[in-house]
Amino acid sequence: MAGQERGTGSDPDLPDVPDALRSALVRLAADVLGDIEPAHTPSALAAVRRFAPRRRAAAGAQPLWVALHDDEAFRARVTRVWLQAHEDVDGGSSDGSQAPQETRPTGAPAPVVRPGTDAAVGAWLQGQPWQHLLPAPAPAEQDDAGGRRLEAAERELERLRTALGVAREGERAARDELAGLQRELRRLRSDADRARSEARGLAAAAEQDARRAAADLVAAADERARAAADLRAATAERSLAHDELRTGQRLAESRVRLLLDTVVDAATGLRAELALPPVRDLPADLVAPAADGPSGRPTSRGRSVDDPALLDDLLRLPRAHLLVDGYNVSKTGWPHTSLADQRRMLVDGMGALVAQTGAEVTCCFDGQAGHRAVAPVRGVRVLFTAGETADDLLRRLVAAEPPGRVLVVATSDREIVRDVEDAGAWAVPSATLVERLRRR
Repeated sequence: MAGQERGTGSDPDLPDVPDALRSALVRLAADVLGDIEPAHTPSALAAVRRFAPRRRAAAGAQPLWVALHDDEAFRARVTRVWLQAHEDVDGGSSDGSQAPQETRPTGAPAPVVRPGTDAAVGAWLQGQPWQHLLPAPAPAEQDDAGGRRLEAAERELERLRTALGVAREGERAARDELAGLQRELRRLRSDADRARSEARGLAAAAEQDARRAAADLVAAADERARAAADLRAATAERSLAHDELRTGQRLAESRVRLLLDTVVDAATGLRAELALPPVRDLPADLVAPAADGPSGRPTSRGRSVDDPALLDDLLRLPRAHLLVDGYNVSKTGWPHTSLADQRRMLVDGMGALVAQTGAEVTCCFDGQAGHRAVAPVRGVRVLFTAGETADDLLRRLVAAEPPGRVLVVATSDREIVRDVEDAGAWAVPSATLVERLRRR
């Protein structure tokens, strides 16, 4: 029906639309086209939209007129702008008709359509009869100037109404955009609240992780300290073990070297030093039983251990070592003097004996609180016990020597005599050593 009422069909150039109405429609379409976003501009009007606003209606009249006929969306947008421009007047049209619901905005009152070109524009856009709304031709005698002024006023009114419609269309678009922005703002606020909640949760988790990490760090530091202490202890034990091993190796080497030197020296001068007599006992003589009665321990020269000459012979042997039970000998020789004087006289006497024989001499004394150290004497080693007796020290010294070395222990303690003789050492009484010292 609308197509019939327009009376255009497929040819927009039919003369049933007066030039004034057509110009008004084209001007309204040009104004609306200037406010359409480029993305929503009909393709047929893209070139027209690039024209200057004042030239758009004149230069693009034909494309705009064709678009009003063929593009329903563009025509509906132009119609909506015209309706929004006439929302300020309530009531119906002059012929009692209402704007179609599909072109009038929701909730907008039907505009009042008074006779005139503007009313005919609205009726044409809405597909309603419009011929009766055009003003009648002016009488011939009517003043041309007044007609031109009226026409100019109508065009200005039409322009203003078109601008008002465009402004209201922009307001509606702005309100829609504002509503969209408000929805986006609410969504962003919701996202921000959710992000803050997640951030608080992450911060709490991070704090817990930090506390656990701190606890693990403290535990690791404690473990490292314990490991360092264990390492220091192990290093100390290893160093001690190495020291003990080196000491043992040095002791073993010393014993071997000393034994080797002793054997070599004994092999070169043993017969001359001992002055061995001819063999007196033949095998047949030894078959007879030995005579009864005690006998002293014979030497290679037939002397007993009580003979000071035996001590001289032993000390002249290569690498001989004399170990002296200090207080046992000093109390035998100088019983009425103080211990300090006894130590001094014994050590001085041993120094003279070393000078005469060249033997190694070691004097062992029980360590006592408050005793004074003995002045050193060349060639005499003086040892004070710590945590043991001088008897135990003598036993350890004998055990430390290599087998085969000439060891002479001066003591009258029977237990020491038995132990050192079992270990292969000579034992001479303290009195024998005292007598030898007095002979000097």
